[in-house]
Amino acid sequence: MKLVSYNIQYGFGSDGRYDLSRAARIVDDADIIALQEVERHWQRSNCDDQPELLSRLLPDYHWVYGPALDMDASERRDGRLVNRRRQFGTMVLSKLPIVWSRLHTLPMRRTLRPLNTRNAALECMIRTPAGPVRVLSLHLAHIAVEERLEQIDYLLAEHRRAPSEGGPWSGADDEPARNWSNGEPEPENPMAAIWLGDFNMEPGSAEYSRIVGSTPYHRGAAYLDGFVDAAAVASEPPADFHTHVKTIDGKVAKRRLDHCFVGGMFAGRVRSVSADMGEVASDHFPLRIDIDLKTPLAMERGG
Repeated sequence: MKLVSYNIQYGFGSDGRYDLSRAARIVDDADIIALQEVERHWQRSNCDDQPELLSRLLPDYHWVYGPALDMDASERRDGRLVNRRRQFGTMVLSKLPIVWSRLHTLPMRRTLRPLNTRNAALECMIRTPAGPVRVLSLHLAHIAVEERLEQIDYLLAEHRRAPSEGGPWSGADDEPARNWSNGEPEPENPMAAIWLGDFNMEPGSAEYSRIVGSTPYHRGAAYLDGFVDAAAVASEPPADFHTHVKTIDGKVAKRRLDHCFVGGMFAGRVRSVSADMGEVASDHFPLRIDIDLKTPLAMERGG
Protein backbone atom coordinates (compact mmCIF):
# COMPACT_ATOMS: atom_id res chain seq x y z
CA MET A 1 0.00 0.00 0.00
CA LYS A 2 1.08 3.57 -0.65
CA LEU A 3 1.31 6.05 2.22
CA VAL A 4 2.08 9.76 1.97
CA SER A 5 2.93 12.28 4.67
CA TYR A 6 2.86 15.93 3.65
CA ASN A 7 3.13 19.20 5.56
CA ILE A 8 1.13 21.37 3.15
CA GLN A 9 1.93 24.72 4.89
CA TYR A 10 -1.78 25.66 4.80
CA GLY A 11 -1.76 25.63 1.00
CA PHE A 12 1.12 28.07 0.45
CA GLY A 13 3.90 26.88 -1.81
CA SER A 14 7.59 27.73 -1.66
CA ASP A 15 6.78 30.11 -4.52
CA GLY A 16 4.48 32.09 -2.20
CA ARG A 17 1.32 31.12 -4.08
CA TYR A 18 -1.78 29.86 -2.27
CA ASP A 19 -3.26 26.87 -4.10
CA LEU A 20 -4.70 23.99 -2.12
CA SER A 21 -5.46 21.99 -5.27
CA ARG A 22 -1.73 21.56 -5.96
CA ALA A 23 -1.24 19.66 -2.72
CA ALA A 24 -4.31 17.53 -3.42
CA ARG A 25 -3.06 16.53 -6.87
CA ILE A 26 0.28 15.43 -5.41
CA VAL A 27 -1.21 12.99 -2.86
CA ASP A 28 -4.24 11.65 -4.72
CA ASP A 29 -2.60 8.35 -5.71
CA ALA A 30 -1.97 7.18 -2.12
CA ASP A 31 -4.00 4.71 -0.07
CA ILE A 32 -3.47 6.59 3.21
CA ILE A 33 -2.59 10.29 3.45
CA ALA A 34 -1.32 12.13 6.53
CA LEU A 35 -1.40 15.92 6.23
CA GLN A 36 -0.06 18.56 8.58
CA GLU A 37 -0.69 22.33 8.79
CA VAL A 38 -4.28 22.18 7.61
CA GLU A 39 -6.45 25.08 8.74
CA ARG A 40 -9.95 26.51 8.94
CA HIS A 41 -11.08 30.15 8.73
CA TRP A 42 -7.75 31.98 8.74
CA GLN A 43 -7.54 35.34 6.97
CA ARG A 44 -4.27 34.37 5.27
CA SER A 45 -6.02 31.50 3.44
CA ASN A 46 -9.21 33.36 2.45
CA CYS A 47 -11.02 32.06 5.56
CA ASP A 48 -11.31 28.74 3.68
CA ASP A 49 -12.48 25.57 5.38
CA GLN A 50 -9.51 23.56 4.16
CA PRO A 51 -10.59 20.11 5.43
CA GLU A 52 -13.88 20.52 3.60
CA LEU A 53 -12.15 21.75 0.44
CA LEU A 54 -9.65 18.89 0.53
CA SER A 55 -12.49 16.39 0.95
CA ARG A 56 -14.01 17.76 -2.26
CA LEU A 57 -10.70 17.67 -4.09
CA LEU A 58 -10.15 14.08 -2.87
CA PRO A 59 -13.69 12.66 -2.98
CA ASP A 60 -12.73 8.96 -2.83
CA TYR A 61 -11.29 9.19 0.68
CA HIS A 62 -12.67 8.83 4.17
CA TRP A 63 -11.22 11.62 6.31
CA VAL A 64 -10.82 12.98 9.82
CA TYR A 65 -9.50 16.40 10.86
CA GLY A 66 -7.89 17.10 14.23
CA PRO A 67 -7.39 20.72 15.30
CA ALA A 68 -4.46 21.38 17.64
CA LEU A 69 -5.37 25.04 17.89
CA ASP A 70 -8.99 26.20 18.20
CA MET A 71 -10.04 29.85 18.47
CA ASP A 72 -13.25 31.80 18.04
CA ALA A 73 -13.84 33.12 14.51
CA SER A 74 -17.55 33.92 14.82
CA GLU A 75 -19.16 36.85 13.06
CA ARG A 76 -22.57 38.41 12.61
CA ARG A 77 -24.24 38.45 9.21
CA ASP A 78 -27.49 40.32 8.72
CA GLY A 79 -27.92 40.44 12.48
CA ARG A 80 -27.49 36.68 12.86
CA LEU A 81 -24.62 34.96 14.68
CA VAL A 82 -22.52 32.67 12.49
CA ASN A 83 -20.48 30.39 14.74
CA ARG A 84 -17.06 29.54 13.30
CA ARG A 85 -13.82 28.23 14.76
CA ARG A 86 -10.35 29.26 13.59
CA GLN A 87 -8.41 25.98 13.65
CA PHE A 88 -5.00 24.61 12.73
CA GLY A 89 -4.08 20.94 12.82
CA THR A 90 -3.57 17.61 11.11
CA MET A 91 -5.65 15.40 8.85
CA VAL A 92 -5.84 11.75 7.80
CA LEU A 93 -7.46 10.58 4.56
CA SER A 94 -7.88 6.90 3.75
CA LYS A 95 -9.39 4.85 0.95
CA LEU A 96 -10.31 2.34 3.66
CA PRO A 97 -12.82 3.37 6.35
CA ILE A 98 -11.44 5.07 9.44
CA VAL A 99 -13.05 2.99 12.19
CA TRP A 100 -12.30 5.42 15.02
CA SER A 101 -10.11 8.40 15.76
CA ARG A 102 -8.91 10.47 18.67
CA LEU A 103 -6.86 13.63 19.01
CA HIS A 104 -3.83 13.89 21.29
CA THR A 105 -2.99 17.47 22.26
CA LEU A 106 0.71 17.39 23.05
CA PRO A 107 2.67 18.94 25.93
CA MET A 108 3.57 22.56 25.30
CA ARG A 109 5.97 25.06 26.87
CA ARG A 110 4.99 28.72 27.03
CA THR A 111 7.56 30.97 25.34
CA LEU A 112 8.48 34.64 25.59
CA ARG A 113 9.88 34.46 22.08
CA PRO A 114 9.56 33.25 19.38
CA LEU A 115 5.93 32.37 18.71
CA ASN A 116 4.99 28.89 19.88
CA THR A 117 1.75 27.11 19.02
CA ARG A 118 -0.07 24.04 20.28
CA ASN A 119 0.81 20.74 18.57
CA ALA A 120 -1.25 17.57 18.24
CA ALA A 121 -1.28 14.03 16.91
CA LEU A 122 -4.37 12.70 15.17
CA GLU A 123 -4.75 8.94 15.69
CA CYS A 124 -6.91 6.94 13.28
CA MET A 125 -7.58 3.21 13.48
CA ILE A 126 -7.87 1.60 10.04
CA ARG A 127 -8.60 -2.07 9.30
CA THR A 128 -6.10 -2.95 6.58
CA PRO A 129 -5.85 -6.40 4.94
CA ALA A 130 -2.83 -6.98 7.22
CA GLY A 131 -4.99 -6.28 10.25
CA PRO A 132 -6.03 -3.24 12.29
CA VAL A 133 -3.42 -0.46 12.38
CA ARG A 134 -3.31 2.83 14.28
CA VAL A 135 -2.10 5.54 11.88
CA LEU A 136 -0.98 8.85 13.39
CA SER A 137 -0.57 12.16 11.57
CA LEU A 138 1.46 14.37 13.86
CA HIS A 139 3.34 17.64 14.03
CA LEU A 140 5.92 18.18 16.75
CA ALA A 141 7.18 21.48 18.21
CA HIS A 142 9.56 23.47 16.04
CA ILE A 143 11.47 25.40 18.72
CA ALA A 144 13.28 23.16 21.21
CA VAL A 145 14.56 19.61 21.63
CA GLU A 146 13.24 19.45 25.21
CA GLU A 147 9.68 20.18 24.11
CA ARG A 148 9.81 17.56 21.36
CA LEU A 149 11.17 14.99 23.81
CA GLU A 150 8.25 15.63 26.16
CA GLN A 151 5.83 15.20 23.26
CA ILE A 152 7.49 11.96 22.12
CA ASP A 153 7.45 10.55 25.65
CA TYR A 154 3.73 11.29 25.86
CA LEU A 155 3.04 9.54 22.54
CA LEU A 156 5.18 6.52 23.40
CA ALA A 157 3.33 6.07 26.69
CA GLU A 158 -0.02 6.28 24.90
CA HIS A 159 1.21 3.81 22.29
CA ARG A 160 2.36 1.18 24.76
CA ARG A 161 -0.83 1.14 26.77
CA ALA A 162 -3.14 1.09 23.73
CA PRO A 163 -3.99 -2.66 23.72
CA SER A 164 -4.77 -2.77 27.46
CA GLU A 165 -6.66 0.52 27.33
CA GLY A 166 -9.06 -0.51 24.59
CA GLY A 167 -10.70 1.57 21.90
CA PRO A 168 -13.59 4.05 22.07
CA TRP A 169 -15.58 1.55 24.12
CA SER A 170 -15.07 -1.94 25.51
CA GLY A 171 -16.88 -4.69 27.35
CA ALA A 172 -20.29 -6.30 27.02
CA ASP A 173 -23.26 -3.95 26.77
CA ASP A 174 -25.35 -4.46 29.91
CA GLU A 175 -28.03 -2.10 28.60
CA PRO A 176 -28.68 -3.45 25.10
CA ALA A 177 -31.92 -1.48 24.82
CA ARG A 178 -29.82 1.70 24.78
CA ASN A 179 -27.69 0.28 21.93
CA TRP A 180 -24.38 1.83 22.95
CA SER A 181 -22.56 -0.44 20.51
CA ASN A 182 -24.77 0.48 17.58
CA GLY A 183 -24.84 -3.23 16.78
CA GLU A 184 -21.09 -3.38 16.17
CA PRO A 185 -18.40 -5.53 17.82
CA GLU A 186 -15.89 -3.97 20.21
CA PRO A 187 -13.42 -1.91 18.11
CA GLU A 188 -9.76 -2.85 18.17
CA ASN A 189 -6.95 -0.78 19.68
CA PRO A 190 -3.96 -2.71 18.32
CA MET A 191 -0.27 -2.49 19.10
CA ALA A 192 0.38 -2.17 15.35
CA ALA A 193 0.98 1.50 14.58
CA ILE A 194 2.51 3.82 12.00
CA TRP A 195 3.58 7.37 12.82
CA LEU A 196 3.67 9.86 9.95
CA GLY A 197 4.36 13.56 10.04
CA ASP A 198 6.57 16.58 10.47
CA PHE A 199 8.74 15.75 13.48
CA ASN A 200 10.99 18.83 13.20
CA MET A 201 13.98 16.62 13.96
CA GLU A 202 16.73 14.96 11.97
CA PRO A 203 18.11 11.41 12.05
CA GLY A 204 20.64 10.97 14.83
CA SER A 205 19.06 13.61 17.05
CA ALA A 206 18.09 12.96 20.67
CA GLU A 207 14.41 12.93 19.68
CA TYR A 208 15.04 10.46 16.86
CA SER A 209 16.89 8.13 19.24
CA ARG A 210 14.06 8.40 21.76
CA ILE A 211 11.75 6.83 19.16
CA VAL A 212 13.98 4.18 17.56
CA GLY A 213 16.48 3.65 20.39
CA SER A 214 20.25 3.84 20.28
CA THR A 215 22.06 1.80 17.64
CA PRO A 216 21.40 -1.75 18.81
CA TYR A 217 24.02 -4.45 19.07
CA HIS A 218 21.90 -6.38 16.60
CA ARG A 219 21.27 -3.84 13.82
CA GLY A 220 18.14 -5.67 12.69
CA ALA A 221 16.48 -5.44 16.11
CA ALA A 222 12.78 -4.59 16.12
CA TYR A 223 10.72 -4.57 19.30
CA LEU A 224 7.03 -5.44 19.32
CA ASP A 225 6.11 -2.25 21.19
CA GLY A 226 8.81 -0.12 19.52
CA PHE A 227 9.37 1.65 16.21
CA VAL A 228 11.83 1.58 13.34
CA ASP A 229 12.50 4.31 10.80
CA ALA A 230 10.90 3.19 7.54
CA ALA A 231 13.70 4.89 5.58
CA ALA A 232 16.34 2.93 7.51
CA VAL A 233 14.84 -0.43 6.55
CA ALA A 234 13.76 0.43 2.99
CA SER A 235 15.34 -1.67 0.27
CA GLU A 236 16.99 1.27 -1.46
CA PRO A 237 17.22 4.47 0.62
CA PRO A 238 17.46 7.32 -1.90
CA ALA A 239 20.62 9.40 -2.17
CA ASP A 240 20.58 12.97 -0.85
CA PHE A 241 17.30 12.18 0.92
CA HIS A 242 15.68 15.28 2.42
CA THR A 243 12.21 16.73 2.90
CA HIS A 244 12.90 20.39 3.65
CA VAL A 245 15.29 23.09 2.44
CA LYS A 246 16.03 26.25 4.40
CA THR A 247 18.76 28.87 4.39
CA ILE A 248 20.30 28.96 7.88
CA ASP A 249 23.09 31.44 8.71
CA GLY A 250 23.58 32.08 5.01
CA LYS A 251 23.91 28.40 4.12
CA VAL A 252 21.38 26.19 2.35
CA ALA A 253 20.44 23.32 4.67
CA LYS A 254 18.80 20.20 3.27
CA ARG A 255 17.09 18.44 6.18
CA ARG A 256 14.97 15.32 6.68
CA LEU A 257 12.32 16.61 9.10
CA ASP A 258 9.42 14.46 7.87
CA HIS A 259 9.42 10.79 8.84
CA CYS A 260 7.55 7.53 8.88
CA PHE A 261 8.11 5.29 11.88
CA VAL A 262 6.57 1.83 11.70
CA GLY A 263 5.83 -0.59 14.52
CA GLY A 264 8.35 -3.42 14.91
CA MET A 265 5.97 -5.94 13.29
CA PHE A 266 6.26 -3.96 10.01
CA ALA A 267 10.07 -3.69 9.96
CA GLY A 268 10.41 -6.23 7.17
CA ARG A 269 7.47 -4.94 5.15
CA VAL A 270 8.76 -1.55 4.00
CA ARG A 271 9.46 -1.66 0.26
CA SER A 272 10.59 1.88 -0.46
CA VAL A 273 10.74 5.40 0.98
CA SER A 274 11.23 8.53 -1.09
CA ALA A 275 10.43 12.23 -1.23
CA ASP A 276 9.29 14.43 -4.09
CA MET A 277 12.36 16.64 -3.75
CA GLY A 278 11.93 19.93 -5.56
CA GLU A 279 8.12 20.01 -5.35
CA VAL A 280 6.96 23.62 -4.81
CA ALA A 281 3.39 23.19 -3.50
CA SER A 282 4.66 23.62 0.10
CA ASP A 283 7.87 24.44 1.95
CA HIS A 284 8.12 20.69 2.72
CA PHE A 285 8.37 17.83 0.26
CA PRO A 286 5.90 14.92 0.29
CA LEU A 287 7.24 11.76 1.94
CA ARG A 288 6.18 8.54 0.20
CA ILE A 289 6.21 5.05 1.70
CA ASP A 290 5.44 1.76 -0.03
CA ILE A 291 4.68 -0.89 2.60
CA ASP A 292 2.99 -4.29 2.63
CA LEU A 293 -0.24 -3.84 4.57
CA LYS A 294 -2.01 -6.59 2.65
CA THR A 295 -0.39 -9.79 3.93
CA PRO A 296 -2.12 -10.70 7.23
CA LEU A 297 0.09 -10.29 10.28
CA ALA A 298 -1.26 -13.57 11.66
CA MET A 299 0.73 -15.46 9.00
CA GLU A 300 3.99 -14.07 10.41
CA ARG A 301 3.08 -14.88 14.02
CA GLY A 302 2.18 -18.42 13.04
CA GLY A 303 5.58 -19.06 11.49
